[in-house]
Amino acid sequence: MYAPLKNDSFLRACLRQTTEHTPVWLMRQAGRYLPEYRATRARAGSFMGLATNTDYATEVTLQPLDRYPLDAAILFSDILTVPDAMGLGLSFVNGEGPRFASPVRDEAAVAQLAVPDMDKLRYVFDAVTSIRKALNGRVPLIGFAGSPWTLACYMVEGAGSDDYRLVKSMLYSRPDLMHRMLAINADAVALYLNAQIEAGAQAVMVFDSWGGVLADGAFQQFSLAYTQRVLKQLKREHEGQRIPHIVFTKGGGLWLEDIAAIQPDVVGLDWTVNLGAARARIGDRVALQGNIDPNVLFAPPAAIRAEVERTLASYGPPIGPDGRAGGHVFNLGHGISQHTPPESVAVLVDAVHEVSRRMRSA
Repeated sequence: MYAPLKNDSFLRACLRQTTEHTPVWLMRQAGRYLPEYRATRARAGSFMGLATNTDYATEVTLQPLDRYPLDAAILFSDILTVPDAMGLGLSFVNGEGPRFASPVRDEAAVAQLAVPDMDKLRYVFDAVTSIRKALNGRVPLIGFAGSPWTLACYMVEGAGSDDYRLVKSMLYSRPDLMHRMLAINADAVALYLNAQIEAGAQAVMVFDSWGGVLADGAFQQFSLAYTQRVLKQLKREHEGQRIPHIVFTKGGGLWLEDIAAIQPDVVGLDWTVNLGAARARIGDRVALQGNIDPNVLFAPPAAIRAEVERTLASYGPPIGPDGRAGGHVFNLGHGISQHTPPESVAVLVDAVHEVSRRMRSA
């Protein structure tokens, strides 16, 4: 059904196999920093108009790959599609971000939650299949979802939050309600990601964007345990191909050993974590993804190249002292800023390929 893969460096790195260069892709690589994306979104009329239209979603997913020699594509969608399918009424307000019409803030609202019918998310799976075909084997396609805890934050708060007061109030005052919501979220996310895999995704990523706002202890109980519940249900192979699983917890540097223990293939790191130190702590069990500061992309080209060199050097040689291959996927420590100059991304991607190849030949 699909063309053979021409560049599998991303998948190989995820599985800690040797690669000729360090593969690179960027969180939010399809987005507002690209003028062609803004033009397509204007034609679509809204963010959801873009995300729910197979042709538009395919077009914007491929836009960064037409500009840059990236080593992976990531589905254009949003982490909040799952709670939207639960009936919470997702909308995007310009300048304010996502908002739910029906937040989940009491026992009655939690009692109404259920794993949604995946047919309500058919537009996502259709987009996955369309994108995979349009890639024509150029690079692998990554599917994704929000973590159960991150989804719960939006579901309770009703929007983004500065202090997470409402969701944390429920967590501490009614942990039973929070656990019930998280269990439903986890089962929904697992079903959703498996459907993406069946539609053509070649790797899947769980974005635990707000795991880092939790206290130690609460993180393990209310975030990590439910991300583990997702991973335990995920397909590890599909049609004879291994499907890597990636977990990214923003602010999760304190808990790297705990995150590795739930057995993802790849642990994503934000920019606060030293790659070499992370590799020493957990790198014999998992690959690492990250982790240059996205704001480096506002610096001059020479400074961007210098930071790429520093980041690659901090990870260390691709083959460890024990003779085993490492596994590093170069990425930002969080999503790319909408204000990023597109030409800076070209500098970054080219530098990653050039420097990592040089390191392997040294």
